Amino acid sequence: MKQGLHNNATAGDINISVLVSGGGSNLQSIIDGIADGRIRGARVSLVISSKEGAYALKRAERVGASTAVVSRDEYPDADARASRLAELLSGAETDMVVLAGYMHVVPPGVVSAYSGRIINIHPSLIPKHCGMGYYGRRVHESVLAAGDSESGATVHYVDEGVDTGAIIVQERVPVEPGDTPDTLAARVLDTEHVIIVKAVAMVADALRER
Repeated sequence: MKQGLHNNATAGDINISVLVSGGGSNLQSIIDGIADGRIRGARVSLVISSKEGAYALKRAERVGASTAVVSRDEYPDADARASRLAELLSGAETDMVVLAGYMHVVPPGVVSAYSGRIINIHPSLIPKHCGMGYYGRRVHESVLAAGDSESGATVHYVDEGVDTGAIIVQERVPVEPGDTPDTLAARVLDTEHVIIVKAVAMVADALRER
């Protein structure tokens, strides 16, 4: 694991570990939200990617967060991946886990260890177009195929199911005439960037009050 410097961190901050798989634009929104005060008393202490070379890791390094990769190539055994993930989160003294474009199901042991402190962002209006197999472009294709007049994004707590945890923040986005999966995805992503900051701030505030 590459160790970061935790720039601008103060004692008592909520340690946030973010799990990613790609570019990390939602991670950047969290970083920006901390920097401008929308998220108070928190820091991104660790970013874990499911694959090497994810641009999200560069975003993390810029703010002094520690980074690590737990990939299926390096850890082909599911139990080994779960153990390594748990080890990293514990080592970072994680208070809160955020799944920000993480394309894998989180191991049950990790979900249990961080119950009430692990959240996910999903690019639809849960409970529509969610669950196993609904991720990325597939979600937006499903929305268009269904002829829905609106879509949106949801941040929810992670439980033992897939996209079944309690909703924290949800915001609607119109489906426009002529939308493609890509144009709809771009509009939904803009909304994700807003509500992920709101949700992280809400959960961080609640954790500090415990």
